[in-house]
Amino acid sequence: MKLIIQIPCYNEEQTLPLTFADLPKQIDGIDEIEVLIIDDGSSDKTVEIAQQLGIDHIVINKKNMGLAASFRRGIDECLRQGADIIVNTDGDNQYAGWDIPKLVKPVLNNEADIVIGDRETHKISHFSKGKKFMQWLGSGIVRKLAGIWVPDTVSGFRAISRESAIKLNVLSTFSYTIEMVIQAGNRNLTIISVPVETNDKTRESRLFKSIPSFIIRQVSTIVRMYAMYQPLKVFFIIGSILSITGIIPIIRFMYFYYTSGGAGHIQSLVLGGILLMMGFITFLGGLIADLISFNRKLSEMALEQIRTNEFSRNKNK
Repeated sequence: MKLIIQIPCYNEEQTLPLTFADLPKQIDGIDEIEVLIIDDGSSDKTVEIAQQLGIDHIVINKKNMGLAASFRRGIDECLRQGADIIVNTDGDNQYAGWDIPKLVKPVLNNEADIVIGDRETHKISHFSKGKKFMQWLGSGIVRKLAGIWVPDTVSGFRAISRESAIKLNVLSTFSYTIEMVIQAGNRNLTIISVPVETNDKTRESRLFKSIPSFIIRQVSTIVRMYAMYQPLKVFFIIGSILSITGIIPIIRFMYFYYTSGGAGHIQSLVLGGILLMMGFITFLGGLIADLISFNRKLSEMALEQIRTNEFSRNKNK
């Protein structure tokens, strides 16, 4: 059983040694533990530090590609290197490396496909009340959309089985955390959370510039992913809103038509007709999107088989 711990890094020359020092050297049930970093176009000495530390695998992005792309490259490289379990942690030493055995245990025992570290954000002192509320709200929304209860959906501290890593495809250009949970829920993968510790804050987050921008990008990811897996429901809701909104001015026109001849209220009829037509077109778009989603599922099955064959050959070499 081989475990690879991957660490996406962007200018982490100061914190990478701390992160690496906390990683476990042996875990019951694991025969091999290796470390992989994904250097996301760092301008400092992150790569040189990684080489000095003796990190087993180094993947280098020629330019800064973002967290999601780096995560995706790391997962693919871990699979090529024959990982049976992949643990993702951050290069800023946010997560406590000594909790990795807790993360991998449910995967080892076949109790879960993915294990997410719950930072118990309500207990973290440097998180503002607003940030704690947004964490709680976001996790609740994802729970409704994915059908999985994950207390800390944006936690990047997670263990993933080889089979799950092959099945999941990160498409976002921003962050993989929420997208992975929604995908896993719609692909019937088992996710559980375990409480984990966090280290003292070492720097400000580089993932987003402000809370509003973070919210906008996360909401767009949630909507996009949910629409991808439940297109008919999404288009039906939008179409219903448009249709109901269109019926209201038509009823208004009919009322005035029968009570006062409808003079001067033709605009209500026109507006209602336009909205009803938009609602009907939206319903048709939903049917088409639903048919496309079935084709996407077939493509996912084919891609999964291709990835399985490719990475199995690499593992057996």
